[in-house]
Amino acid sequence: MFYNVVVNDWDETTYVPTTLGNILLAIVIIALLCCAVIFARKYAAKQKESDTQTNRGRLTVKQLAFCAMSIALGTVLSNVKLFDLPYGGSITLLSMFVICLPGYFFGLGAGLMTGVAHGILQLLIDPYVLYPMQFVVDYLLAFGALGLSGIFCNSKFGLIKGYIAGILGRYVFTVISGWIFFGAYAWEGWAPLPYSLAYNGSYIFSETVITLIILSVPAVRNGLARVKVMALS
Repeated sequence: MFYNVVVNDWDETTYVPTTLGNILLAIVIIALLCCAVIFARKYAAKQKESDTQTNRGRLTVKQLAFCAMSIALGTVLSNVKLFDLPYGGSITLLSMFVICLPGYFFGLGAGLMTGVAHGILQLLIDPYVLYPMQFVVDYLLAFGALGLSGIFCNSKFGLIKGYIAGILGRYVFTVISGWIFFGAYAWEGWAPLPYSLAYNGSYIFSETVITLIILSVPAVRNGLARVKVMALS
């Protein structure tokens, strides 16, 4: 009803959402966004002791627009692939970093909302689902974890700390997915867990290193700090 079962030439089964399935996903998106906004408001209200948190008691239309722009730009950049692995995963042009930005700008709630919304959009654009629970881990939890960047939104070097936190969060869920759902693809002589650790680490941390090198340039960090001030004004 919600998914069409498709078996390829290698007897691999995937589930492609039907029209009804896409409608259900749209409903889920709206529900998750509403929950995330409520959470963002409650979380931001606890941060008012900092001067930079004065305007974060709620997400304004302007801030939501920044989140939407991050999702749009992250989606575009996710298709600019510097290297594409054979069984899923790729090194993209800073797409994960762009999705981490709303967390750095506005806090944990906004970051999680942006990450989950981006994950659902990735599911709608280019779905690769073998099992129903796999889409939860790969698309909701893994991409949503990029929003953990919001934990360090007020910390010194919060941009870099937050980005690393988001990356590690995504890596954990991606490894779990590879271990549980894709262990059959493990290299000869490799157990599923070490295979998933190595395979997913190869592209996630490669992109991370590239991003951190770019963020090491003071002009880039200072420019993003000014964008944050503009986003909060």
